[in-house]
Amino acid sequence: MTTSLDDRALNPFPWYRQMRQADPVHFNPSYNSWQVFRYEDVQKVLTDWTNFSSQFGGSDPISSSLISLDPPRHRQMRNLVTLAFTPRAVAQLADRIEVILEELLAPLLPTGQLDVIGDLAYPLPVIVIAELLGIPSQDRQKFKHWSDALVGADSPVYDPQREMSHYFIQMIEQRRREPRNDLISDLLQAEIDGQHLTPQELLGFCILLLVAGNETTTNLIGNAFLCFAENPEVMDQLRKDPSLVPAALEEVLRYLSPVQHMYRRTIKEVEIDGRILKAGQGVVAWIGSANRDEAQFPDPDRFDLARNPKHLAFGHGIHFCLGAPLARLEAKIAVTRMLGNMRNIRRDTTVRLEAIGSNLVYGVKQLPIKFE
Repeated sequence: MTTSLDDRALNPFPWYRQMRQADPVHFNPSYNSWQVFRYEDVQKVLTDWTNFSSQFGGSDPISSSLISLDPPRHRQMRNLVTLAFTPRAVAQLADRIEVILEELLAPLLPTGQLDVIGDLAYPLPVIVIAELLGIPSQDRQKFKHWSDALVGADSPVYDPQREMSHYFIQMIEQRRREPRNDLISDLLQAEIDGQHLTPQELLGFCILLLVAGNETTTNLIGNAFLCFAENPEVMDQLRKDPSLVPAALEEVLRYLSPVQHMYRRTIKEVEIDGRILKAGQGVVAWIGSANRDEAQFPDPDRFDLARNPKHLAFGHGIHFCLGAPLARLEAKIAVTRMLGNMRNIRRDTTVRLEAIGSNLVYGVKQLPIKFE
């Protein structure tokens, strides 16, 4: 599925405002599930794990990963894997990210044109995640296909987890026999409270890291340049003062959130905005809508570099995105490097923008730009 975006590229879901005003806690009887659209309610659903569970009882690897667990096992697993994403550990990747960007940009800069997505925003996080996991470089192309399919941006009937599981099971067994200096080897050895990750949990983490590390960062970088192309004065400000890049990226995260919603299940009867949600019902928390909520963000449909938003793009509470520091670092280096090497950046309007075919994540399939 593709959607033409030239008429609404910077407000991809205009019905959010209508739902926030007319039916902010909406029940869908066909799925026995609720949808919440206001910032306060979305934050509550994402934060209150005692009422809104992330566990759904599936047998697939993702159902055994961090994103699908509640305490106490969530806390134990997060303590195990968080060592790879401490500020210090992430900061140590900066030099390598710089080198990767240099290799990606060097052949493109003389041409005066490139596709932000295909030439940069996709390959950068894939290479970083692959190197963290210890994946051979020749296998990286499989990642994009699997990742897009898992978030619904590819075939609607194709489930990639079987292929991904087969691949990572082989990788895990290889590292079990011959440990190396990579994340899979480290997680095989790590333990908290005398417990190791189970094989299914390790498999689920590898798949989750691949998908989350790819989709979130790819769309953050792409969405940044989508915003900048429509607000060229922002690019001028960032060139003059690169220290503003992190603030600009926070506004991108609010304005065009890479992840648009998360799903929870009610553990017991709970009230939201006067509506009674029964135990066992699904709840869709619309992050993209929360980040455009007028009650939280004045003039929310305006990109404002000075806003300093307390957005929910990386979630909230115990499930706050583990890889957020890495995504921010990759995007910061990519934006700073591109703005430092390019002038007069503008979108190639001869190419019509198309959204990736998913309502879970938001981004465009390609974003051709021209520059000097």
